[in-house]
Amino acid sequence: MNLTPSDPSTFILTGISGLESAHEWISIPFCISYIISLLGNFMLLFIVGKEPTLHKPMHLLFCMLALTDISTCNSFMPKALCIFWFNLKDITVGGCLTQTFFLHMNSIMQSATLVIMAFDRYVAICCPLRYTTILTNGRIAKLGLVGFLRAVLLSLPMPLLLSRLPFCANRIIPTTFCENIAVAKMSCGDITVNRTYGLVIVFLVIGSDLMLIALSYGLIIRAILRISSKKAHQKAINTCTAHISVMLMYYTPGLFSNLMHRFGQGIAPYIHIILSNLYLLVPPMLNPIIYGVKSKELRDKVGKYTCRS
Repeated sequence: MNLTPSDPSTFILTGISGLESAHEWISIPFCISYIISLLGNFMLLFIVGKEPTLHKPMHLLFCMLALTDISTCNSFMPKALCIFWFNLKDITVGGCLTQTFFLHMNSIMQSATLVIMAFDRYVAICCPLRYTTILTNGRIAKLGLVGFLRAVLLSLPMPLLLSRLPFCANRIIPTTFCENIAVAKMSCGDITVNRTYGLVIVFLVIGSDLMLIALSYGLIIRAILRISSKKAHQKAINTCTAHISVMLMYYTPGLFSNLMHRFGQGIAPYIHIILSNLYLLVPPMLNPIIYGVKSKELRDKVGKYTCRS
């Protein structure tokens, strides 16, 4: 099958290389996960927006994470499903670079949101009497804006650097979406700057954010150890479990996927691709479920609207 694009202004996304014959079957769990992600996150946004009692910093952070999750899913899943179902593998260079920008911007924004959530948990446990004065809705909005601007400024150079590269006749990208290094590898030119910038962003953003989260949890653990009451002990721990679950679900596969993409040449290509897709799809699907289960206020409101329906 000839996969060479007839138009020099397009790339070809092959889908999951090595498993092309199973694309229709693979699309079923992908589509179900996509629908669950959209329903869960839109429901969370609707309920928090509808209920004035939920207009609190913690629930605003849930909404921030939900918006990022929706944007992440919509950045790559529609195109992936078009590949699986209709064999529509062509993507314009402009569309590919736009997808690269949004995927990396959403990833950096999600990391920033998790840092703000860690700070929220620190204030709630270590300074409970000052929580309402330190973390106001306006301050959460400002922190979210700073995180968004950081995500845009750090992601923008990636498509700009890619747009300067000369691309060869081989414009086949063996995956379901346009990732920075995957697109750079299609170039005939020197991609050292692209590789270096990609690694710097991974270690600078993830490294600095993980340090801030570790600092917050170090102070939280110290405060918990000083609590004598077992009931208060358990309550303090419970307030952090949802955030820890989401954090591990995001950072662990993210770091593994990035490092494997660059250094895991001995691993089968379809393993790379499937893990990259799961890294982008699973957290948006599970995040609203985790927070819905752990937040009693949110769980009660979901029950209220579900029963009414």
